[in-house]
Amino acid sequence: MSERRITAGAWSASPVILFLLIGFAAPLAAIIVFSFMPPRTFGFGGQPTFENYVTIFESTTYISLLWSLGFAAMTVVILAFICYPVAYGLVRVFGRWSTLVTLLFVIPLFVSENVRLYGWLLFFIKNGVLLGSLKSMFGLDLESILFTRGIVLFGMVYVYIPFMLFPLTLGISMVPNETREAARDLGATRWQVFREVELPLSLPGLMIGSLLTFVLAVGAIAEAKVLGGQQIIPIAHDIEIAFTYAQNWPLGAALSVLLMLIVGALVLLVLRRVDLDRLLGRR
Repeated sequence: MSERRITAGAWSASPVILFLLIGFAAPLAAIIVFSFMPPRTFGFGGQPTFENYVTIFESTTYISLLWSLGFAAMTVVILAFICYPVAYGLVRVFGRWSTLVTLLFVIPLFVSENVRLYGWLLFFIKNGVLLGSLKSMFGLDLESILFTRGIVLFGMVYVYIPFMLFPLTLGISMVPNETREAARDLGATRWQVFREVELPLSLPGLMIGSLLTFVLAVGAIAEAKVLGGQQIIPIAHDIEIAFTYAQNWPLGAALSVLLMLIVGALVLLVLRRVDLDRLLGRR
């Protein structure tokens, strides 16, 4: 009977497995194999070589990688401090409707990221919406903050707010009110309830939001291009250049594999140090 169930389950899951193999595993395997091809080749022929990886470590590409990892980490930290109070307030005010209200923050995602970033470009540009208004109303002639590292970080925080806020709202809404009331009945202060009950129980949402935001932010490129004016060269830009202008597909594939390995290792390291079963209340 168990063998029949396994067979039936395997057949039922086969369309999903096939889709994942074709849509995910096959392109990933192609990128990995292509990263060992000779430089500036456009096929899978030729003797496999490590020359592309040697080129990466002999050049200054590691600086782009460090910028991407650093800005992604800063984005996660800033969004955690911004989104947690907002998500907490949404849950406390709207209760079970908080998730629906949070969906309103997803509406900007229906507009192209480039369009939204160019909107901020017009807002911060010299004699634009902000500086032009300050100059006409108060006579202030201030310098634009565009094309700086700070505005790049601002753009990343703005773009990835929904990816941190939505999981946080779900995580905080999972904290039972009975647990809070029990802690208060035992004499816990408001700060103790938050520190000992609410924060630990909402950690799954915080962790999921942080991982999701980090993985997306480390591959960000539009913010540096539109708002940063190439003051910062992220690793995704180097990958784009390798595949397009440089016409060096094996080098671009090697950069992609290196980025995937580093991000994957960091994510697995975090997941190994966190007991998901305990956080999700399974034990």
